[in-house]
Amino acid sequence: MINCKLDYKLKLKARFVVISMFLSFQVTTAQLTDLARLEYSFIPQSKSEDQYTRLRALLNYPIELKNDSYLIVGAEYNRILLNLEDSYPFETSSLNKIHVIDLNLGYTFKWNENWRFGVKFNPRIASTLSKTLNSDDYFMNGGVFVLNDRTKDESLKRPYRLILGLTYNATTGIPFPLPFVSYFREVNEQWSFNLGVPKSNIKYTFNKENNLQAFVGLDGYLAHLQEPTTINGENVDHISLSVAIGGLGYEYCFTKHLVAYMYTGYTFRLNNVLRNKNRDEVFKLNDVNAFYLRTGLKFKI
Repeated sequence: MINCKLDYKLKLKARFVVISMFLSFQVTTAQLTDLARLEYSFIPQSKSEDQYTRLRALLNYPIELKNDSYLIVGAEYNRILLNLEDSYPFETSSLNKIHVIDLNLGYTFKWNENWRFGVKFNPRIASTLSKTLNSDDYFMNGGVFVLNDRTKDESLKRPYRLILGLTYNATTGIPFPLPFVSYFREVNEQWSFNLGVPKSNIKYTFNKENNLQAFVGLDGYLAHLQEPTTINGENVDHISLSVAIGGLGYEYCFTKHLVAYMYTGYTFRLNNVLRNKNRDEVFKLNDVNAFYLRTGLKFKI
């Protein structure tokens, strides 16, 4: 019986590590292509009064160096609002606001005619920020990438972009780099697709201003609780949310670089969990699938 319980806990932890691994890649593509972004996300919980809202702002500033190389300095801020209106066997006021702050430091240069190399470091604060910062509030993320962008090559009938890399994220619990792959291809003037993590899609372009896409993707976070609580005799030190989403997205391009977007769909996996210091699951806040909305404005390369 003890072995069965142990195996079950190991499987749960392994599942959390895998989801966290995918979520660690979430901002990678955005950091490579987005110079600025303002975004709003909303998930109303099914059969519940609880709600999840996220406000996101991102700014990257490229500094041109010699020989087509760039130093990129930027920051990203996520403010997560958890409106926990249901009845819980513990005080929830300390969980209402989660802050995730990333500093983006990157460097990229032209490796050869087709390939570009990039490296990035992302020191992170992920915390409720209800007290003075301590070591548990800090995380270190980063990665190295090579990018082959042939999307502007007029000699190709089907232009493409391939990103390969290795990333490290302190929230995954895995003490070594993990692979990252993203592949984009144009099928013809109307159709294109992107295969990768955290998002894959099939896109139909009506004209230069409008496009529609079907997508699947991952979203979520992990943060430290500065005011830990005790549930069933066990201390809670972290909170995490992981969601898998499918739906439709619409983009309106004001210019080639300035884009407004809206993605709506349904979560086919949702897991909002309180965890102990070892990030084992202690209490599940919600796991009922729900409607999903994400909208915003971005300025991209």
